[in-house]
Amino acid sequence: MSETPSSNAATESSKNAISKFLKATEIDTRLLGMLGALALIWFGFHFYGVIFNNFGAFLTPRNLWNLSVQTSSIGIMATGMVLVIVTRNIDLSVGSMIGVIAMAMGLLQVEILPQIFGIGHWAIWIVAVAAGLIFGTLIGALHGWLIAYREIPAFIVTLGGLMVWRGMAFLSAGGRTISPVDSTFALLGGGPYGAVGASLSWVIGGVACIGVAWIIYSGRQSRIKHNFHLRPKWADLMLGVVGCATITGSVLLVNSYPWPKGIVRQYGAKIGQDLEGTFISHGFAIPVLILVAVGIAMTILMTRTRFGRYVFAIGGNPEAASLAGIDTKWVTMKVFALMGTLTAIASVIASARLNSATNALGTLDELYVIAAAVIGGTSLSGGVGKIYGAILGALVMQSLQSGMVLIGFDSAIQRIVVGMVLVMAVYLDILYNKRVK
Repeated sequence: MSETPSSNAATESSKNAISKFLKATEIDTRLLGMLGALALIWFGFHFYGVIFNNFGAFLTPRNLWNLSVQTSSIGIMATGMVLVIVTRNIDLSVGSMIGVIAMAMGLLQVEILPQIFGIGHWAIWIVAVAAGLIFGTLIGALHGWLIAYREIPAFIVTLGGLMVWRGMAFLSAGGRTISPVDSTFALLGGGPYGAVGASLSWVIGGVACIGVAWIIYSGRQSRIKHNFHLRPKWADLMLGVVGCATITGSVLLVNSYPWPKGIVRQYGAKIGQDLEGTFISHGFAIPVLILVAVGIAMTILMTRTRFGRYVFAIGGNPEAASLAGIDTKWVTMKVFALMGTLTAIASVIASARLNSATNALGTLDELYVIAAAVIGGTSLSGGVGKIYGAILGALVMQSLQSGMVLIGFDSAIQRIVVGMVLVMAVYLDILYNKRVK
C-alpha cells in the first residue's frame, strides 16, 4: 500500500519541525541519542523485573542512588580518557593504577601513618589522599614521558603499565587486603554517612539552578558582544527550565532514599536519642559531588584554556600543531599526568567505598572507561570529544552492569555485553563521522 501525498507531506513537515527545534536549541543530537539509550536501558531493566520477578528494582531511589555512586569513579577517569583519546593516544593501565594507588594509600593509613601520628589522628586521611594524588600523577607523567619523549607507542606503554602496576599492587602487601581504612577517608566513598543530607542537597540544587541560569545568560551576552548568532529567547528559556527541572528532580530523588533502619538506630544511640521510625534522607553522595566538580573543572579546562585548545589542535593534526609552535611532547606528557591524577581520585573513591584496599581493585575498569569515552562521542581518530558525553557514557555503562547484576546475569555475560557495546559504539562513531563529512 503506497503512501498518499498528504501523509508524505505530514512526515516531511514533522521532520522539518524537529530539525528547526534542534537548530534553534542547538542540542547535540549525540546527547539525545545517549539519553534515549539510557532511558531504554533503565525502563527495559525495570520492566524486565516487573514481568519476570513481579517487582521492578531498577527505577527505585535506592538503586538509582547507588548507581550514581558506582558511576563516580568510572566517570572521573572517563573525563581524563577524553583528553588522552583526543590526542590520538590510549591508556590501558588505569584499572591497574587504581589497584596500586589504593594499596599505597591503604598501607599508609593502616600500617605507616598510625605509627607516626597515632591511631585515629585527623591528619591520616589527608596525608594518604595527598600521597595517592602525587603517586598517580607521577605514574601518569612517567607514561607520558615514555610516550612523548621516548616515542614508545601509547598502546605498548600503557599495556606494560597494566601488567606492571597490577603486579606491584600484589607485591606491595603480599596479596593481603588492607582494612579498615581511616573512618574519615571512608566517607569519600559514599554510604549513609558519606552523603550531605536533605538540607544541603537542596542548597546545592539551588546553587546549581542559579548556575544554569547564569551560564545561559552570560552565554547570550557574550554572543551579543561578539555579534554571534543568537538562540531564540524561547529556546534559552526552555533550556533553563529543563536544566533546573532535572536538578530539582535529582534532589527529590536522592532525598527520597532514607537511611536503613539499622543505621538510624545506630546513629540515634550514638547521639543519645530515640530515632526509631525517623526518616533521614541520604541526599547527594560525596563521590557524586566530586564527579560533578571534576566534570565542571575539566569542561572549563577543555573549553576555556589554552591547554584545552592545544589538546584539540594536537588531536586534529599533530604535524600542523607542532609547526604552529605547540610543544606537542610537553602537552602529551601533561595529558597523561592529568590522567594519573584523575585515576588517583577515582582510586580514593573506590577504596573508600570498600573501606579497604585490595590488589584486585579496578580490574577491567580500563574497559569501562574507554567505552564510556567512546560512547560519549570521543572519536578514536582524535580531535573530537566532550566531557559531559564521557560522564553520560559512564552512566550508560554502569547502568548496563547494574541492570545485569539485578536480573542475575553472571560476570561472563556482563563482559560479553560490555564488549559488544564497545564495538557498536565505535561502529556508530564511524558512521557518524562519515555522515558529517
